[in-house]
Amino acid sequence: MAEITLVAEPDRTTGSSASRRLRSEGRIPAVVYGHGVEALSISVDGRELRHALSGESGTNQLLELKVGSDTHLALARVLQRHPVRHTVVHVDFQIVRRDEIISADVPLVLTGEAKAVELEQGLVEQPLTSITVHATPSRLPGSVEVDISDLKVGEGIRVGDLQLPSGVTTDTPEDEIVVIASISRVAAEVAEADAEAAEAASSQAEADEPTGGEDKGESEA
Repeated sequence: MAEITLVAEPDRTTGSSASRRLRSEGRIPAVVYGHGVEALSISVDGRELRHALSGESGTNQLLELKVGSDTHLALARVLQRHPVRHTVVHVDFQIVRRDEIISADVPLVLTGEAKAVELEQGLVEQPLTSITVHATPSRLPGSVEVDISDLKVGEGIRVGDLQLPSGVTTDTPEDEIVVIASISRVAAEVAEADAEAAEAASSQAEADEPTGGEDKGESEA
């Protein structure tokens, strides 16, 4: 993963009023910390931040954060968003080393079409939408793909079935279900009605059959 350079302005004035003023100017208040560096109050350009985090790696993009005369290898670890507009209002940048193992949450993205499930009018449910992975900063994936093309009703995909990128591990239990395919409520009701109708037809057919005693009586008559 190649780093993306992001230039920060140091010595940011803290406080609600100062932060609002920065946002009105298109800048995002932030803090950078880690590896013995005392927490620094900074700000970054909002447009540049969105561009940096909009690639394949998402929020796990490795950044070359320039703060004054210093340059830090960093990750955007915490993004605080506006409760209504969902725009980023504050960022926590964590300084990292290239050779250290760090943890990050990554989304699980479904790919492919479960045609066998569709044919049976089934449902594909995803109980687990993200997992925590461990890797060096340059190997952190933006997401993990889950191919559901071969999924059938009654089957599931577990964490142990996931194809994690090289050098990436997870502590999530292997038997934890990521995706499961089940029959839909409508299809289940139809199947139940069909089964009841077949059972009723079978019972009626048995009732209409002559008994052994009646055959014997007719023969003697």
